[in-house]
Amino acid sequence: MPLRSAAWLSGDDLPGFLHRASLRATGLSPAALNGRPVVGIANSWSELVHCNLHLRGLADAVRRGVLQAGGLPVEFPTISLGENLMKPTAMMYRNLMAMDVEESIRAYPLDAVVLLGGCDKTVPAQLMGAASANVPAIMVTGGPAVPAVFRGRRLGVGTDLWRYADQLRRGEMSRSEFADLEQASMPGAGHCTEMGTASTMATVTEALGMSLANAAAVPAGDARRYAAAEAAGARAVALATSGPRPVQVLTRPAFLNAATVLAAIGGSTNAIVHLLALARRVGAALTLDDFDAVAARTPLLVNVRPSGEHLFEDFYHAGGVPALLHELKPLLDTTALTVSGRSLGNQVVGPVNDRTVIASLDDPFGPPGALAVVRGNLAPRGAVIKTSAASPHLMRHRGPAVVFDSITDLADRIDSPDLAVTADSVLVLRNVGPVGGPGMPEWGQLPIPTKLLRAGITDMVRISDARMSGTAYGTTVLHVAPEAAVGGPLAAVRDGDMIELDLPARSLRLDLPEPEIDRRLQHNPPPPRPYRRGWGHLYTEHVLQADDGCDFDFLTRTVDGTDETDLPLGLLSGWHGGW
Repeated sequence: MPLRSAAWLSGDDLPGFLHRASLRATGLSPAALNGRPVVGIANSWSELVHCNLHLRGLADAVRRGVLQAGGLPVEFPTISLGENLMKPTAMMYRNLMAMDVEESIRAYPLDAVVLLGGCDKTVPAQLMGAASANVPAIMVTGGPAVPAVFRGRRLGVGTDLWRYADQLRRGEMSRSEFADLEQASMPGAGHCTEMGTASTMATVTEALGMSLANAAAVPAGDARRYAAAEAAGARAVALATSGPRPVQVLTRPAFLNAATVLAAIGGSTNAIVHLLALARRVGAALTLDDFDAVAARTPLLVNVRPSGEHLFEDFYHAGGVPALLHELKPLLDTTALTVSGRSLGNQVVGPVNDRTVIASLDDPFGPPGALAVVRGNLAPRGAVIKTSAASPHLMRHRGPAVVFDSITDLADRIDSPDLAVTADSVLVLRNVGPVGGPGMPEWGQLPIPTKLLRAGITDMVRISDARMSGTAYGTTVLHVAPEAAVGGPLAAVRDGDMIELDLPARSLRLDLPEPEIDRRLQHNPPPPRPYRRGWGHLYTEHVLQADDGCDFDFLTRTVDGTDETDLPLGLLSGWHGGW
């Protein structure tokens, strides 16, 4: 296919002169611009995001690959998202980053782009932007950090932190010991070391076909991570001239393959929101029910925390995504196209090097249904639960609600000795969804009240319209749609109301007559929205609900045969000034 950059650089006119001169100002010779494919390197490096601290080095590796293949590499920065430091949540800025990536690709003379991301929201944001721009793109993820070691045990960053935090609250760990944990917990660059959202998104991106084979799980500091980045740079040059483009890769079969892998790894529930949003960017049919149906047939094959015992780097050494795909082959559409130019079937290779990490379909680590979707009068449009990290004895549960109207309300009362709560209670947190949060923060793993922790209770049924970290665990029903802040039925729940979770029946119900629920909602208007200007205002006015991926209503599309990739040539030509 013709080079897109030629519309900027080949014209024998004043705009062509200005475009070429602008690039030569960077030190390029005329030969560097002589018909070479221009490959953008979208770099989300930031000193504010430790997951992405090493991406400058990865960008250099990509540059080598582009040059070796005869292309012209040009690096450009984008917003960088980090869950730990961004408030109220990095998720509130995912769509902003997606717009940044999309418009940067669309506006500049790029024939292909390599996306560099690590922290969990960064990867879907880049994929969403690239999908909408529909210029050939390939993803390079940052890889997991070196595991922290505390008391002789390798840590999963979040998964183990939550356990130690509960020990502190129970009085089993001193403040001094907790300070020692802080010093040890994050020893270097790279994303979370367990199957949190970042590891999950890297894995499903490879399953989608948007990255090269066996690249997802290479540790951040491993030389093979840089070799994979170099290979992606070289592949981007070929993509520039022969494709495929993102819309050719991101098809319904590809998304079902990704959903299958998500279930098999016991991955983060956040990936459901991101995949739904990405599918809507390309008009691929994908719903919450697809995830439930796929999970119901897919057993748990990967033994990595929080759904197992090992860490993400162990998954890589056990064979990584290619080995897992080999085990899942009967459940996959292996004809799906990948950015390699070949089908997924050509990337399905073995062997499995460690059966304690990657199991077979015949002898899985857990039954099908690592993820599930529940519905009912509390979640008419669905809610999700990560069953692989939940307690089996709570899969069917009926108990009285203990309701918190905000995260502040939760913080003020959860550890009060006067809180009317028992092990049978159902903790409910509302007004923390896409609009109410805003941004649907990772607050869904409500803490167990201290007085119950000290009595030996380690899990309870918890329900919210928020998300939870992919590193978290427990019997938590998340992403309740529609959320309370837009009038969803979660807003009708009062303390003491009986709530019933029946996971086998895929049901979540408030034990009240429908007229009473409607009456309460009519007399309980949604809370006022906190933003009147800027990004917060745009976000809360246009964000969709969780079952639609929390994208903006004006950024989704349907397949209609049109190609929105290129600017009209008249806008590129500008003025000719008599040339």
